[in-house]
Amino acid sequence: MNNSKTNWLTVLFRLIRRFPLLSLLVLVIGVGGYGCSDNLLYQGEPKAVGWGMNTWFRTFRNHGFIVGYSDIRGNPLWVEYALKPVDESIPSLPRPTRFTTDSRAINRVKHNDYTKSGYDRGHNAPNYAMSHLYGKEGQLDSFLMTNISPQTPKLNRQFWQRLEAAEAKYFTKLADKVWVITGPVFTGSTERLSSSWRVEIPDAFYKIYITEAKANQPSKVLAFLVPQTVKGNESLAQFVTSIDNIEAQTGLDFFSDLDDTIENQLEASMEPQAWDLQAVSNLPSRYY
Repeated sequence: MNNSKTNWLTVLFRLIRRFPLLSLLVLVIGVGGYGCSDNLLYQGEPKAVGWGMNTWFRTFRNHGFIVGYSDIRGNPLWVEYALKPVDESIPSLPRPTRFTTDSRAINRVKHNDYTKSGYDRGHNAPNYAMSHLYGKEGQLDSFLMTNISPQTPKLNRQFWQRLEAAEAKYFTKLADKVWVITGPVFTGSTERLSSSWRVEIPDAFYKIYITEAKANQPSKVLAFLVPQTVKGNESLAQFVTSIDNIEAQTGLDFFSDLDDTIENQLEASMEPQAWDLQAVSNLPSRYY
C-alpha cells in the first residue's frame, strides 16, 4: 500500500469516528485488504454472516497465518493457522521486547496503546508455534498488533497459555496437521482500553480445532469459548463448546466450503474425548 493511500485511509478512519454514518460508505466501498493463500486456510475463509460495521474485516496474509482484521474494533476478528508437530530440540528464538504497528491497518494500534491499561497484549497466532514452525519471520509477524487482542493477565498467562501448550505439544500428535481458527468475541456494550480509544475490549475468546478428512478417517473438531473472567486454573474441558455456538456469538461462518451436510454435523458436535482432552485438561501454566 503506497503512502498516499495509507494517509487517505487514516484520515477516513478519523472522519468515521467523528461521523459514524461514514462507516456505511466504508462498508459499501470495502477498503481493500490483502489476498489469502489457500495453503493457509482450510475449507474457505471465514465469512461475516451479514454486512455490518462490527463484523467487517480486511484479510492480511502473514508468514504462517491469516488475519481477518477489524479496523473498527482494533482487533482481529479471526486468525487462522495450521499446526504440525514442533521439534522441541530446536532452541526457542529470543522474544521481541516490543510489538509492531502493522502498516497495512487503517486503525494503526501501537505497542504503547496497551500500556497501563490493565490488559495484556494477547497473541492470537501464538509466538511459540509461529517461531518454531516459520522461524524469525513467523515470530515477527506474530508480534504485529493486528494479531493482538486485550486479554486479562489470568486469561493470557494462565488459561490461554495452557491451551496453546496443549495444541502445540499434544493435539498435533493426533493428526498430520491441525487447523486452528481463533479470535475475540464481543457480546456486551462497547468498551475500549482506558489507555487508548483504538482498541475495543473483548468479552471472551474462541478457539476452533479441525483435522483434515482422509480416506476412512473423517474430520474431527474441538472448540472452546473462554470468558475474560477466568481464574486461569480451570479445567480446559470446562469451556468446550460447539462451532455453532461460536458462530452465533461472533456473526461469522466457518468452513463454508465444506459440504453442507458435513459442515452442519461437525459444527454441532462436541466430542472432546476424540482429542483425549482429559489427559491435558488440567496441566499447569508455565507462569504459575
